[in-house]
Amino acid sequence: MPGKQDSAGGKGKGKAPRASAPKRARTRKSPIVESSGPPPADEAIAASPQAPASAPPQGAAQQQQTTISTSRGFADFLSTNRLSLALTSYQTGQLMLIGPLLDGRLSVFQRNFVRAMGLSASPQRLYLTTIAQIWRLENVLGQGQLATQQSLHYERLYVPRMSHTTGDIDAHELAVDGKNQLVFVNTKYSCLATLDTVHSFKPLWKPRFISKLAPEDRCHLNGLAMQNGAPKYVTAVSRCDVVDGWRERRHEGGILIDVESDRVVTEDLSMPHSPRFNAGTLWVLDSGRGYLCRVDAKTGKAEQRAFCPGFARGLSFWRGYALVATSLPRDGAFKGL
Repeated sequence: MPGKQDSAGGKGKGKAPRASAPKRARTRKSPIVESSGPPPADEAIAASPQAPASAPPQGAAQQQQTTISTSRGFADFLSTNRLSLALTSYQTGQLMLIGPLLDGRLSVFQRNFVRAMGLSASPQRLYLTTIAQIWRLENVLGQGQLATQQSLHYERLYVPRMSHTTGDIDAHELAVDGKNQLVFVNTKYSCLATLDTVHSFKPLWKPRFISKLAPEDRCHLNGLAMQNGAPKYVTAVSRCDVVDGWRERRHEGGILIDVESDRVVTEDLSMPHSPRFNAGTLWVLDSGRGYLCRVDAKTGKAEQRAFCPGFARGLSFWRGYALVATSLPRDGAFKGL
């Protein structure tokens, strides 16, 4: 992640770089970034310290390209807010770290993880769910250190340090609770789970309407919100207890569940994802309708606050801003939503 260098060659405070002076907007804003190629000398660059992960085959690297385009002022927004972003791409199978450089350009770093999905980030550690493993990546830089490559400086160097093999359980969102235990949504088994030293996972909780744990993706449990260091809310596509039954009920009937009381807060959603509790307010993505919603946890009323063009999955908050990730519909799976 981009860093700040002082006059003595040290580093900043271990956060995103300080805001640089505003720069005149450039006319070209659609550079092409390749995850395995050298950094392009244009508005955005894909560059980072060397990581130990093996490079993909040359043929695969040539076939897969990522086109990066940004709104005017995006890099300045990140700099002003001392902010960097981490996100995943399910279909291309990538973890992406995005942040501003001191010269105003955007640093976009990509690493391949098959079916990368859920992501939990802290300044020191990343957890990532993939097709059959949950990965832990650690920042190996100590206080006062910078990683440097091709005259670019980074305050964080995340290195894969451990992976737990879960098998193909379709793990979605995850978080670390107050006991430093990793909690993740086990979508295929319709439950919340944690890691186990012997088995693929250890179940922690399941919705009351799920009659048994089975690898049948009965309700498509997907999102997780934490409160006071414990799981508080989860989302599911429908209240269903048969194999893949949620697929016939995507348009309506999406639910938000209070984990603590096992109460369904609302059923008036369409393919909901990413519940979050922020500043005393409960939020959720009503993905099938394309809205960021505020939910009254007592009455269940969902208030549409912002339309998000695309299928929304992934929500974070920073200094009064809601950061929403959206994706294009795939293979006609979202037809009619």
